[in-house]
Formats: sequence, C-alpha cells, structure tokens
Amino acid sequence: MIQLRCLSAFAACLTVLSSAPALAQAFPNKPLKWIVPFPPGGPTDGLSRAIAQKLAESIGQPVVIENRGGAGGGVGMDALAKSAPDGYTIGLSTTGTHAINPALYGAKLPYDPLKDFTHLTLGVVYVNILVINANHPAKSLTELISFAKANPGKVSFGSAGNGSSNHLSGEILKTLTGAPMQHIPYKGSAPALTDVLAGNITFMYDILNTSLPHVRSGRVRALAVTGTQRTPFAPEVPTTEEAGVKGYAEAGSDLWMGISAPSGIPKPIADKLNTELIKVLRSPELRERIRGQSFDLWTSTPAEFTAVIKSDLAKWSKIVKASGARID
Repeated sequence: MIQLRCLSAFAACLTVLSSAPALAQAFPNKPLKWIVPFPPGGPTDGLSRAIAQKLAESIGQPVVIENRGGAGGGVGMDALAKSAPDGYTIGLSTTGTHAINPALYGAKLPYDPLKDFTHLTLGVVYVNILVINANHPAKSLTELISFAKANPGKVSFGSAGNGSSNHLSGEILKTLTGAPMQHIPYKGSAPALTDVLAGNITFMYDILNTSLPHVRSGRVRALAVTGTQRTPFAPEVPTTEEAGVKGYAEAGSDLWMGISAPSGIPKPIADKLNTELIKVLRSPELRERIRGQSFDLWTSTPAEFTAVIKSDLAKWSKIVKASGARID
C-alpha cells in the first residue's frame, strides 16, 4: 500500500511537470485584455496601443485595450490586480502607479505594488525636461534658482496634478536647492504646458514628446533633463547635475513604463508573455515608434523588473515625504 501511494504521488508530480509545457503551448486561445490606467490620448495610451497591436500579431489573438483612468493610475491598477491570474489580462504599469502612488496614497491604495502583481517586463525608460517660458530672464538652471531666491513668490511651476512625476521632479529641485517655488497643480500636463507657453506660470517638467516641438520653435527654453545622462533626443540640453544641482540623479531621475499582470499567473504563461513582449518590443517597427515618442527601449526579466520597483519604492517614498504631497 505504501509503495502504491508513493507511485501515485510520483505519477501526479510527473503529470504536473509534463503539463507545464502544454499549458504554455496552449496559451493563448482567446483574446487578451490590456488595461491602460490612464485616459485615451496620452503617452501611456499611445505606447500601449502600439505594443498591443504588435503583440496581437505575434500571438495570433486580439489584444483589446481598456482605458481605466483615475486616482493617478490607481483605478486601473486595482482592476488589474483583481483580475483572474490566467494571463488573459495584462496592463501598463508606470513609475507613478508602482513607486509614487504607494507613498502618496498610503494605506488607502487598494493594491500592493509587489504582492499583487506579476511584473512581466519593463518597456521603456524616459526623462522629464524642465521648460521655462521663453520670455523669462533666466537662461540657465542656476539663473532660475538665483532668481527664485531673490524674488520669493515670483517663481511657479505646473504639473499634471499632486503626486504626478512632473510635480515631484519640481519638488526634488526645491528640496535640493532651497529655492522658493510655488507648485500649481493642473488636471493634466497639457493645460500646465499651455500656461507655461502663455507665461502664466514660470516653468514645468514635462515629457520630451510634447515639449520638444515648443523648444524647437523657441516658445519655451529647455534648461535641464532629469536623467543621469543627456538624452539622445535633445543632446544639447544638460542633465540637472550638469546644470549645477548636485544630488538630483540620486534623488529621482529616470522614469519607466512596463507591463504587468495579476499575481499568481502560472510560471509557464508568465514566461511566454515575457518572451512575446520582449520580442515585439525589440522589433524594428516598434523600436522606431518608441523612439518617435522620445522613449528609450528597456526590456527585462520579471525578476529585474521587480528589483527596479523595490528600489524605486524606497527612493520615491523619500521624495513624496519631503514634498509633503498627500492625497486623502
């Protein structure tokens, strides 16, 4: 009897092991859903649609985009975390949703950025660029800081809202320099940039894709980028460190977007999704589209992606605390 039980257990183990390749091979056999945790029309939506289109071609199944905006991406990420862990629901995660929101919302955040997800691969890395109204007297970052210190209350910066990455990029600058600068939150980056162009606010941090056309036309002046290195999309613009603010790179610089899924997905399926996503991200067509949006390609293993989130959680929590930003 004991031998029979041992043989049965051994056979069961063999069945599980042999079924893993079959599980991955059978996946997917129906459409996938891709959750974008922001409204249509923005950079996260555009990038998601480009990747989803190529992924659909690669796996032979439709990949349907579902925009679930709200709470700085928290609504969409909560929906993703609560989805069935079968690989048929994936979504775009960002520095904001997984490194900033936990500090910003605290215990009210309905998901855990590590425990509630299977992080499949990073997708892109990008920087924010500091743009100032072209008529402002400051021609460099050090001149802007000096002007702010000499004229308290006369320097303001806009953002997409409290706790957004461009808000916190400005807060890092305030913290490191001690320059008095008033934060003006907007409902999105576009209206903030409009007010920079009009001279209603002094400056803002923004993504390259929307700011560089105005830099090229001379309507705004670019003073620095947040990255650890100069960006190839605007190599003439210095990093914040080069522009005279030491310690900025350690505080918070590079930003990212990646692809995540609910926790508990079978490893063979997670591995297949990782392989397929990296294949399409590295395809010549998608590389070109990514560069066209002023993003740099950054793919990874699930373990590498998770390690980045852990590191950024520690880094951005300090920034949020120093800024005093909080959403109740």
